Amino acid sequence: MYKIMIADDEGIAIEGLKFIIEKNFKNKCIIESAKSGREVIELSETFRPDIVFMDIRMPGINGIDAIKEIKKTQPEVKFIILTAYDKFSYAQTAVELGVLKYMNKPIDQKQVVYTLNDAMKEIDKKRTARSENLRIKETLETVVPILENGFVYGILFKKEDDSETEMFKRLLGIESEYGYIAVLEFGENVVGDRMTNVTGTCVTIQKYYREIKEEINVTTLGAIVSTPMANRIFVYIPEEGYENNYNKRLEVVENARKTANLLSKQYDLAVRIGIGGCKDIKNIKESYREADNALRLTERMVAHADDVSVNVGYEDDYPIDIEKELFNAVELGEYEKSIFEAGKYYDWMTELSGGTENDIRLKVLEFVLYAERIAYEVTGTKYRFKSRTDYLPSITELALDYELKEWFTYKIGEMSKKIANTKKEKKGSVVGKAKKYIDDNFMKNLSLDSVSMEIDVTPYYFSRLFKEETGINFIEYVNKLRIDKAKELLNSDGNMSIKEICMEVGFSDPNYFSRQFKKYAGISPTEYREGIERG
Repeated sequence: MYKIMIADDEGIAIEGLKFIIEKNFKNKCIIESAKSGREVIELSETFRPDIVFMDIRMPGINGIDAIKEIKKTQPEVKFIILTAYDKFSYAQTAVELGVLKYMNKPIDQKQVVYTLNDAMKEIDKKRTARSENLRIKETLETVVPILENGFVYGILFKKEDDSETEMFKRLLGIESEYGYIAVLEFGENVVGDRMTNVTGTCVTIQKYYREIKEEINVTTLGAIVSTPMANRIFVYIPEEGYENNYNKRLEVVENARKTANLLSKQYDLAVRIGIGGCKDIKNIKESYREADNALRLTERMVAHADDVSVNVGYEDDYPIDIEKELFNAVELGEYEKSIFEAGKYYDWMTELSGGTENDIRLKVLEFVLYAERIAYEVTGTKYRFKSRTDYLPSITELALDYELKEWFTYKIGEMSKKIANTKKEKKGSVVGKAKKYIDDNFMKNLSLDSVSMEIDVTPYYFSRLFKEETGINFIEYVNKLRIDKAKELLNSDGNMSIKEICMEVGFSDPNYFSRQFKKYAGISPTEYREGIERG
C-alpha cells in the first residue's frame, strides 16, 4: 500500500489526478489532498505520505518551500512537481531538492502512470532494504550475547589466548585495554554473606536473562554480560584508562547499587554485586578474584574490592566494622558519622584493646594520617610536608583520657568536612556549567551524552548530580526550557507557524512537541496561540 498526497489549489486538478491514480492502481493507494502550502505541511505530519504531487504555485507557502519543510522530518518522501509555469529556476531548485519528476500542466495520463511506477519501485527497494536491515538486527541480537559470553568466559576461565581475546574485542568493538569485573550474585534472600535458594534462583535468572542483560546495559554503559553460571552473572566493563581513584570508585559503586536495586525490585530477588579493581585485560582475572573476595568478605549489597581489607588478618575481638564505617564516612564526607565512629574506635582502644599507651598513640597517628591521605586523594589538594609539625607533640603530650580523643576526632572530622565541601563545590560547578550550556544551546540536538562530554564528566555521574541539584532529570529540564522558549515565540511572533516554532526551539518532531507543550502548559500550542489572539 502506498500513501499519496496531492497538493494543488485547483480542485479540478486534484480530482483529475485522483481519477488517473484510482483507475490505474485501484486498491494499491490511499489518497489525501491539500489546497495550500501550510495545509500540505501540517497534513504530512499525520498522514506520512510516500509520494507527494506538489503544485509550485499555491496560496501562502509555495510548493518549493513546502518541500523543503517536509524534507526536514521526512527525507524519504518522493516528490513530483506540478506546474503550469515552465521556469528554469524552478526546475533547477527541484533537481537540488532531489525531486523525482518535474511535470508541466496539463498533466499527461501516461506520464503520471510511468512516474508513479518508478516511484513505487524505489519505495519497494527501500522497504526491502529496511526489512533486510531489521533481519540483520534480529540476527545480531541473537549472535551478540553469544560473542559477549565467549569473551567474558575466555578472559576469566580459559588459559590465556591473546589471539582469541583480540578476535572477540574486534567483533564486539572493544577498543580499551583496561576494564574491571563485576560479579552479580542472585538468591531468594541474603543470610550473612550468602544467598538462599540458589537452585530456584537459577531457573529465574535463566528465564529472564535477556531482560536482566538489558537492565544491566541501561545502568552500565558498554557492559559485556555473560550468560548465567548457576546463580551468578559476570560483567566486564571497559574503561578508557587505569583508574582506581576515589571518585571513579564512588561512581562505579553508585552505578552498581542502582543496578542491584533495579534488578531486585523488577524480579523480586536478592541481588549482591562484588566489584574488582580496574586492570589491563591481561590481568583481568585478578579483578575477578577481587570481586569474588569482596562478596565473601563483606555483607554489603554492593562491595568494591578497594573498600574491603582482603589481605589483612585481624584478631577476633578487633572492631573491623567500626574501622570500615569510620573511613567510609570520611570518604563520603559524612562529618557527624565520622566523628561518632572515631569516638567509638578510641573508646575501644582505651577500654577493651589491652594495648599500651604507646599502642594507642601510634594508632591515633596512623588513622589520622590515613584519613588525610583519603582527603588529599579525593579533594586533589597539594600535600604539605610542614602541615604536620604539631602531630608528634600532640600524640605524646596530650592526656589519653579526653585530650587525645578530642584531637583525634577533630582531625578525623576535619578531613571528612574537607571532602564534603569539595564535593559540594564540584557538584555546583558541574551542574552550573551544564545549565549554562543547555540555556545557550537549547535549540540544538542535545543529549545526555553530548552535554556530559561538553562538561567533561561521565553521563551517569552527570545525570545523578543534575537530578540531585535541580530536582528533575536532564530531559525534563531541557523540554521545560524549550517549551518556555516556545511560549515566548507564540506570544511575540504571530507570523511563525507552529511547525516553525517547534524547529526553532529544538524539537525535530512536531507531534512530540505538541505532547510536551500540553504536558507543561496544559493546552496545545494552537490553543495557546488562539488564547493570545482572543486576549
